[in-house]
Amino acid sequence: MTNSTPFLAGVAWCALTLAPSIAVGQYGATDGEWRTYAGDQGSTKYSPLDQIDATNFGDLQVAWRWQSADGALDLDALREQRSGVSINGIQATPLMVGGTLYLSTAMYQAAAVDAGTGETVWIYDPRVYEGGEPTHGYGSRGVAYWTDGQDERIFWGTSEGYLQAVDAKTGQPPPTFGTNGRVDLTEGIPRATRGDMNYQGRNLLGVKSPPVVLRDVVVAPTIISDFVVKKEAPPGWLKGIDARTGDTKWMFRTVPQADDFGADTWENESWRYSGNVNVWPPMSADEETGYLYLPTGTPTSDYYGGHRLGDNLFAESIVALDIETGQRMWHFQAVHHGVWDYDFPAAPNLVDITVDGRRIKALAQVSKQAFTYVFDRVTGEPVWPIEERPVETDTDLDGDVLSPTQPFPTKPPPFDYQGVTIDDLADFTPEIRAMAIEAVRDFRLGPLFTPPMQSRDGGLQGTIQRPQIGGSASWSGAAFDPETGLLYVPSENRLSVLKYYTPDPGAGGNLRFTQAEFGSGKQPALPQGLPLLKPPYSRMTAIDLNEGDHAWMRPNGDGDRFRRHPQLRDLDLPPLGGEGHGGPLLTKTLLVSALSAGGSTGGPRLIARDKASGEIVGSLDLPGGAIGTPMTYLHDGVQYIALTVGGEVPELIALRLP
Repeated sequence: MTNSTPFLAGVAWCALTLAPSIAVGQYGATDGEWRTYAGDQGSTKYSPLDQIDATNFGDLQVAWRWQSADGALDLDALREQRSGVSINGIQATPLMVGGTLYLSTAMYQAAAVDAGTGETVWIYDPRVYEGGEPTHGYGSRGVAYWTDGQDERIFWGTSEGYLQAVDAKTGQPPPTFGTNGRVDLTEGIPRATRGDMNYQGRNLLGVKSPPVVLRDVVVAPTIISDFVVKKEAPPGWLKGIDARTGDTKWMFRTVPQADDFGADTWENESWRYSGNVNVWPPMSADEETGYLYLPTGTPTSDYYGGHRLGDNLFAESIVALDIETGQRMWHFQAVHHGVWDYDFPAAPNLVDITVDGRRIKALAQVSKQAFTYVFDRVTGEPVWPIEERPVETDTDLDGDVLSPTQPFPTKPPPFDYQGVTIDDLADFTPEIRAMAIEAVRDFRLGPLFTPPMQSRDGGLQGTIQRPQIGGSASWSGAAFDPETGLLYVPSENRLSVLKYYTPDPGAGGNLRFTQAEFGSGKQPALPQGLPLLKPPYSRMTAIDLNEGDHAWMRPNGDGDRFRRHPQLRDLDLPPLGGEGHGGPLLTKTLLVSALSAGGSTGGPRLIARDKASGEIVGSLDLPGGAIGTPMTYLHDGVQYIALTVGGEVPELIALRLP
C-alpha cells in the first residue's frame, strides 16, 4: 500500500471513458417525494427527476426562502445562560412527504413548511436550551417520518438525549408515545446520568443525526463527547423503540458486556467502564431483509487506549442488526484498537451491483481513511478481499499497545490521500518546496495508521496524521447512481497533529493521556496561508462499484483562495480544489453539490456536474454558504431543489425553473 493515491499526473484529473454498466440500485426516492434523510432507506441520495438538467440548471431561481425558526428565539437571553448557543448548525436535509417539507433547526426545533410556498405549517420547540450545553455544539441534521397508514409522525433526537415525536399534521406531541411524546435515550445506559456533566460542562449524550424508522421501529443515533478526562464514559448502546408507544423493544450493546460476543476484545474487563462506540452519523436500513446498518465510532478516549487494551469490538465497525429484534447478523471492524478517531462518518450506501457476472446485494461504506469497504449486505462477506497488513506500532504514549495489523481493502482504490511523505509536500516552486520540508522537520511522517506520539521539548512535535481526524469523507456521505453503478464521494485533503496532556486528577481526571485543544502547540504550516501539501485540497470521485475502480476524479473548485497568493498567482496551475466537500445529490441527469466559492462574485454556489465525466455543466450563485446536503422533489408538476444556507438567520431555500 502506498502512502498517497497515485493521481497527481495530469491525466489523473481527467475523466475516463465509462463502460456500460448493468448495476441496479436497491433504492431511490420515488413519486417525486424525499421521505428520508438521504432520499431512501439505503442512503442513495438519488431521485429520477429530470426537469432540471444541464441545459437549464443555470436558470434556476429562488422560489421561496424560509428563515430558521431559531431566529425568533431570544438569543441574547439564551447566550447569557449558555455560552455555546448558535443557530448556524441547521445542517438538516429536509424531507418532503405529501407536499410538506419537514426539517429540524440548530436549536432542535422541528418545522413543517409548505413545499410550494415556503409558508410555515407548524413549529414545535422542545426547548433543548433548558437542558444544558450540547455534547458537540448545537446542530441537527434532520428528522424521520413514519406512518402506519393512519397516524403520521415526525421523529428526531435532541441535544440533551431525548427522542421526540410529533404528529406530522399538527406538530403536537402524541400523548400515547413515551412520556408526553418523548423517550429518554439515556435511560438504561450506564454512566449516562442526566445532569452529570463531563469535561467542559457539556451533556454526556445527545443526538445530531436523524433516526431511522423501519417496520415500526425507531432507532436514533447518539453523540457522546470525544474530549474527556476520565476513562469512564457512557457507551453508545442503541435502542429499538416502538414507533407507536415509545416502548423499548431491544437494546444493542456496542460495548459488549460480560459474556456478550466481543467482550474478550476488551482486555482486563475494560468493557466495565469504557464508553463511546456510539453511532453518531446517519444510518441505513434494508427494507427487504429488515436489517439496520450501524457505522460505529471510536471508544473512550478517541486518542489513547492504554486503559482499554485489545481490539475493542464493536468500535469503528459496520454492524448489521435485525431491526425487529436487535440481533447482530454480521459485523466488520475497520480499525482495531483505534487511536486516530477514524470512526465511520457516514451512512453506508445500499446498492445492487454486478461483479464478474454475479449479482450482489451490496453495502458500500466510505470512511474517514478514504477507503470504500464493499460487502454483501446480507452475509457480510467482502466483495473484494480485505487484507490484514502489518502496521507500525511504536508509540511513546506509555501503556498503550497498538494492533500489529489493520484491514486494507484491495478494491476500490482510496479516494483521497493517505499518510504523508516528503514527496507529498507542496512543490509549486523550489522555494515553497524548501519551506515545506522545513515545516515538517520536527514532526513524525508516515503512512496511514502511523502511531501517535507526544510532543517533546527540543524533540519531535507529534505525528502528522492524514486524513485528518475529521476525515476524508464526512457525515454528508456518498451518493449512488442506480443506472450506472457509480458511487460519488466528496472528500477533503487535510492533516491533523494531535497534542496530548495528562488531565488533573484533582479535577476528576484519571486518564494517563488525553487530547489537548486542537491547534495547540507547534503545528506544521507555511507562512501567509500557503498550502503545505500537494493539491487537490478537496475533490469529487466517481467509483465504479461493478469494477471496483475509479471512473473519474475532479477537484472541487479552482482553489482561488490559494491561487491569489502572491507566490502562486503568476503560476500556471491546474484546479486546486479546496472549496468544500459538501454532500452530493443525484438526479436522472446531474450530480449536484455546493461549493464555498467560485460564484459570479466569488461567493458560494451550487454546481451541477455531468455524471459520466465530472465536468461542471451548470453553476448557480447561492445567497449564503450551503450547510446541509441538497435534496429534490416534485410539487404540482414542478421540480425543486432545496437546501439550507447560512446567514445572520440561516434559511431553507427552494430553487425552481422560471
